[in-house]
Amino acid sequence: VQLVESGGGLVQPGGSLRLSCAASGFTFSTSYMSWYRQAPGKERELVATIISTGGYTDYADSVKGRFTISRDNDKNTVYLQMNSLKPEDTAVYYCKARALVGGVYWGQGTQVTVSS
Repeated sequence: VQLVESGGGLVQPGGSLRLSCAASGFTFSTSYMSWYRQAPGKERELVATIISTGGYTDYADSVKGRFTISRDNDKNTVYLQMNSLKPEDTAVYYCKARALVGGVYWGQGTQVTVSS
């Protein structure tokens, strides 16, 4: 099983980034997918979740209206579009899969830094 995040980097406040998480080794199309983040000295927190069909999404209050989670089941990829970024969004962002059959899988993380 592999979850490979990409798209992180340094961005100025107010800017945008799009994270991607490419999945392999399990049945992506029946898995719930989530993005988490962990800032230095803080616990890992849930940012957004999308169900297997993409028909329902949920967000942390801190990112509602700014972040959008989506998925492409043909490409086995989940995305996180992040707009209006704030310094407090700085964290390592992780992709998580909860497979219908199997277990829970995590990616290695990608760093997002919001700073002027």
